Amino acid sequence: MSDTDAGKILIAIARAAISRELGVASSPPEDAAWLREPGACFVTLSQGEKLRGCIGTLNAHRALLDDLKSNARAAAFKDPRFQPLARDELERTKVEVSLLSALEPMAFEDEAEALAQLRPGVDGLVFEYGYHQSTFLPQVWDDLAEPSEFVATLKQKAGLPPDFWERGVKLARYTVSKWSE
Repeated sequence: MSDTDAGKILIAIARAAISRELGVASSPPEDAAWLREPGACFVTLSQGEKLRGCIGTLNAHRALLDDLKSNARAAAFKDPRFQPLARDELERTKVEVSLLSALEPMAFEDEAEALAQLRPGVDGLVFEYGYHQSTFLPQVWDDLAEPSEFVATLKQKAGLPPDFWERGVKLARYTVSKWSE
C-alpha cells in the first residue's frame, strides 16, 4: 500500500469517528492489518488557516486504529482551547493526521547545545521539566522557524517562562508522516 493510500484511509477513519459523534453515519474500511499494530498519532482540525483542535498521543500504547479514533474525537470535542465541534462546522473543518515515529531522547549539556541539534521542519519536540510537559509537531516550524523561538514557545506552552532553563530539562524528538484533506 502506498503512503497516499494509507493517508486516505487514516483521514477517512478520523473524519468518520467525528461524524458518528455528530450523528452522521460513515463507515470507512477499518480492516487493514496495519491499523491493528501499535501506533501513536495526532489529529489536527482546522477551519481556513485557523486551528480548531489538536489532540494526540506521543507513545504507541494501543492499536493505531483505536488511537486514531480516540484522538479524532478528542480533537473535535475535548480540546480545552475550543468549544466542542458543532454539526454545522463539520463540512468546513479540515482533518489532518500525523503518524509519529518513536520518541528519541536528546543528550545535551545546555540549551545552546540542544538548540543546535534541532532540525527545523523535521523534528517534533517534547519538552519536559518536572510536571511541566508540552510538544509541538514538526508542522509548527512553519510558524516558529527559529529553534530558539520554537523552544521558547514550547516552554510557554508547558507553563514556564520563555527564558526558563534548568539542568533537569528533558527533550525528545520525533518525526511524523502526515496527511491532510
